[in-house]
Amino acid sequence: MDSRCALALAATIALTSCNRAPQPDAYGNVEATEVIVSSEVGGQLTSFPVEEGQTLGAGDKAGTVDPTQLTLQRSQLVAQRDVAASRVGEVDRQVAVVSAQRDALQAQHGAAVAQRSALEAQLEVAKRNHERMQRLFAQQAATSQQLDQAERDARVLQDQVRAQEEQIAAQERQVAAQNAQIAATRQQQRTAQTQVSADAAQVAQVDDRLRRSAITNPSAGTVLVTYAKPGEVVQPGQPLYKIADVRTVDVRAYVTEPQLAAVKLGSRARVTVDVGNDTRQTLDGTVSWVSSQAEFTPTPIQTRDERADLVYAVKIRVPNENGLLKIGMPVDVDFQ
Repeated sequence: MDSRCALALAATIALTSCNRAPQPDAYGNVEATEVIVSSEVGGQLTSFPVEEGQTLGAGDKAGTVDPTQLTLQRSQLVAQRDVAASRVGEVDRQVAVVSAQRDALQAQHGAAVAQRSALEAQLEVAKRNHERMQRLFAQQAATSQQLDQAERDARVLQDQVRAQEEQIAAQERQVAAQNAQIAATRQQQRTAQTQVSADAAQVAQVDDRLRRSAITNPSAGTVLVTYAKPGEVVQPGQPLYKIADVRTVDVRAYVTEPQLAAVKLGSRARVTVDVGNDTRQTLDGTVSWVSSQAEFTPTPIQTRDERADLVYAVKIRVPNENGLLKIGMPVDVDFQ
């Protein structure tokens, strides 16, 4: 009786060993590149039709933040810019007028200098004539009346030269004053142009914020969760929804150092997942990343003893067009 029991037990163990399913090369979890879309401006969320499970394409409109305040701010800045531009035109006209006046005064100054040169030449002649009359009067060859006339002619020309020099000096002061006025006006012009540029930059900034008030979906995918509702007041940077492209997912698995030599970038792998009713389905994937550093086995992957082992993380890119694989789902991995 004991021998028969022993034989039956041995047969049962052998049958169980034969029927046991082979162990996978690694265990992992499904991941996807998740993007959290946030509001870029503050205000009331006037439109937000996004719902969980909804599929959005890249560039699709996902909502609108009330742009009323930004529109009013833009109108004010445009008015300021137009006023500054008008000031630039006005200053241009002032510069033109003062420059014309200065040019006319410089022409008068040139004529006055030429006139002074002519008077100085006449004065030299009058001085020589006066000296000659003095010699003739001393020789009693000229009358005192002639001598007095020569002296008066020289004195009049001296006065004219002096008056002409004063006029030239006054004109030079006027030209200098007008040059200073032109310089000051040009500085006003530069200030007005700077104001125009500053206002234009502010208008461009508001235009950018107006564009950002329309919430645009950045990448194609499925909405995983929403964080806001229409009518809420949102702040810049506040999350609105999370989206991920689950048509292609990544499986993060961990392999030991002996297995690492057989895992190469681009190598094939098979991912197996439970689909219910005690059935499993296998999908083909490709190794897309292998970690270069070892780490301790993560807590959710293995037993407490095995978590003390050093392993290497790998990623397997798996097409998921039918949506079988869900984010966070545990899977088995076999490397081909």
